[in-house]
Amino acid sequence: MTATFIQDEAELDALLAAEPLIVVDCTATWCGPCKLVAPLMDELAEDYADRAKVFKLDVDVNKPIAKRFEVKSIPAVMIFKQGELVEKVVGAKPYAEYTATLEKFL
Repeated sequence: MTATFIQDEAELDALLAAEPLIVVDCTATWCGPCKLVAPLMDELAEDYADRAKVFKLDVDVNKPIAKRFEVKSIPAVMIFKQGELVEKVVGAKPYAEYTATLEKFL
């Protein structure tokens, strides 16, 4: 199971309206630390498949979304609960930090 890419703001808004808990990994193809986080997000998608939806977002393709949520540096992992941004984890972190952060909102 892998975290899939959100294509645009309309898709993100639809997901925020439909899903109770969403993780969005803000990434870019040129970002080295993002490459370290990517497999962790796939692992998170698998481990929390029944409790949260995990997605990736290319900030180069979706600049309006990055601006809307004030993503100034990547990797940035945003957690949304009931459509609201409740947490943002910036920088490459160990897997345990992502799970601990997510657990707070389950």
